[in-house]
Amino acid sequence: MKGEKIPETDSIEELARFWDSHDLTDFEDQLDEVTEPVFQGEPGFRLSIRLNPEEMESLRRLASERGLEEAVLIREWVLERIH
Repeated sequence: MKGEKIPETDSIEELARFWDSHDLTDFEDQLDEVTEPVFQGEPGFRLSIRLNPEEMESLRRLASERGLEEAVLIREWVLERIH
């Protein structure tokens, strides 16, 4: 693992994939102790919606075609309707 660096990203998914295949002890020299929260969600409200499997698959496909996460695509749709 010499020379490999911890990814510099805000993507929790990307970091999760990285740590699924790496050992934290191999990167101790790159770690800093922090006392403040690192991941703070954006201010606002969270909303849950229910979709059937076919609807979810369609949403995944549409989001994938645009290179977006499903939640980002849904937020875009909602904001378009609001404005």
